Amino acid sequence: MRVLLLGGTEFVGRAVTEAAVARGWEVTVFHRGRHAPPPGVRVLKGDRNLPEGMASLAGGEWDLAVDTWSGPPRVVRDTLRLLDGRIGHYTYVSTRGIYDFPVPAPLTEERPVVIGSPDDGATDYRGAKAGGEVAAEQALGDRALRVRPGLIFGPRENSGRVPWWLRRAARGGPQLAPGPRTASLQYVDVRDLATWILDAAGRGLHGAYNLVCPPDHATMEDFLTACAEITGAGAELRWIDPEPILAAGVRPWTGLPGWLPPGEMYELLHRTDVSKAVAAGLRCRPVEETVADTWAWLREVEGEVPKGSQEGSRTAQEPVGLDPDVEAKLLAG
Repeated sequence: MRVLLLGGTEFVGRAVTEAAVARGWEVTVFHRGRHAPPPGVRVLKGDRNLPEGMASLAGGEWDLAVDTWSGPPRVVRDTLRLLDGRIGHYTYVSTRGIYDFPVPAPLTEERPVVIGSPDDGATDYRGAKAGGEVAAEQALGDRALRVRPGLIFGPRENSGRVPWWLRRAARGGPQLAPGPRTASLQYVDVRDLATWILDAAGRGLHGAYNLVCPPDHATMEDFLTACAEITGAGAELRWIDPEPILAAGVRPWTGLPGWLPPGEMYELLHRTDVSKAVAAGLRCRPVEETVADTWAWLREVEGEVPKGSQEGSRTAQEPVGLDPDVEAKLLAG
């Protein structure tokens, strides 16, 4: 297979690139040059935000193209116009965040999404992804695969959610654990996402797919226990109900990264129907493996024990997380 990665040097794009190289496929990476690409790829440089930024894409043909673009939808539109007749199949990595509210259960791929236009310039994240999906569908029809992940975990994570929890566990001592402890935690390991994308694209699948683990794959307790055990610092999980956490002003999703109290947003992001992707071959590794591999990566890039400061870290943009004073007050009741 000849594969074109539009991006391909950071988190999701890099995982797809490495998985394709491991299969012995011929991989071309188009990127801005801000990060070193994985070894074994052909490199094309450019910036799709600039008027002549795609000049290096003017020649060449590929069986598959994978795009992680999150900016103006018109960039996806213009990219596909430039590549017209020169790619066999196109995968656009979108998001489950494009679903419109209210979102009645079960959340399947047939639910309405927010309005997005392929002609839009700068817009918010949800609108950008929705417009990118429309651009892909209009340009390629049944040769376009639209992948909708949510939380993405694994080594090189650049949103910093799992790294924050690992650093907190590495401090040891009593640790706030947001309940309910049996609540589903839906995410996808970036390597499982990459494998599914390449398998699905190679088979010519098209249309929209929710791409996270099944709701019964892992709970908050499974995840936080894995963080405590792999760091080995003796963190003691103290489970606290959502009500006092919210009353203390803690922000769901960012204050406690990835956590949501029961409600519509929880149903959207942690109770999604992924039966379509499972039937199409989605397989998810245990949460313990994802946590252990992320911890190993953190130790490699930051030293034996992750530091509290984020300066110089590859995860510098991670959410702030929970203020230690607020955590102490909650733990004290």
